Amino acid sequence: MNAVDPIGILFGGMEKLGPGSNVDTLEVLGMLPKQSYPLIVDAGCGSGRQSLVLAKQIQTIVHAVDSYEPFLKSLEKRAKNSGIAHLIQPHCMDMSDIPNSFKEIDLLWSEGAAYNIGFANALNIWRKAIKPDGFLVVSELSWLRRKVPLEVRRFFASSYPDMRSNEENLLVIQDAGYKVLRTHALPQETWVEDYYEILEPRAQALLDHPDESVRSFAAETIEEIRIFSCCEDTYGYVFYVLQKT
Repeated sequence: MNAVDPIGILFGGMEKLGPGSNVDTLEVLGMLPKQSYPLIVDAGCGSGRQSLVLAKQIQTIVHAVDSYEPFLKSLEKRAKNSGIAHLIQPHCMDMSDIPNSFKEIDLLWSEGAAYNIGFANALNIWRKAIKPDGFLVVSELSWLRRKVPLEVRRFFASSYPDMRSNEENLLVIQDAGYKVLRTHALPQETWVEDYYEILEPRAQALLDHPDESVRSFAAETIEEIRIFSCCEDTYGYVFYVLQKT
């Protein structure tokens, strides 16, 4: 009997697996001082929305790294349908292992994934794989205001206790050996469009699923979306455009 996969059931087939947009990906890419990168790695690529954007724009192979193989299979299918299968190379592996598989990375990109291994930890681990003066573009969930509604603070105290303010992240980045070139906060609508607006009805429909793990995952997702609706713009994803020093 096959084990039930809550992630696949809830997120299967979705193009976006987190906040973001093609427009924002291209805007942040344009903040880099050059647009030629022989070795590009997308860490925690998921189903690869941004991987496809980068590959199309830069016209260089993007090494797409994720530990969840079904997402990589989805990316391969999307790349083939877009006519750029030759520009996408999937790697099913842990993001922590990137330095063991890649050397002298010109551009390491990561949207909404670094938290999985800890933001500060990711910066330090990935630095080993980035070439001197190479670039890291990483987005991280951050507090954007000092005053936060109590239920929002309580939610993240449980779901992401290591979440820092933008100012605190800048200090972590400096300590890890990077120079900050630019920052970019994702607009709030990128959480809703093609993400929460699709995810919420899916999760609602799974509240009666026969498997308890699926019901629980769906309920957690619905609570996350509810918290977002009352957060008063107190948190969001911030892109950090960095250069290794």
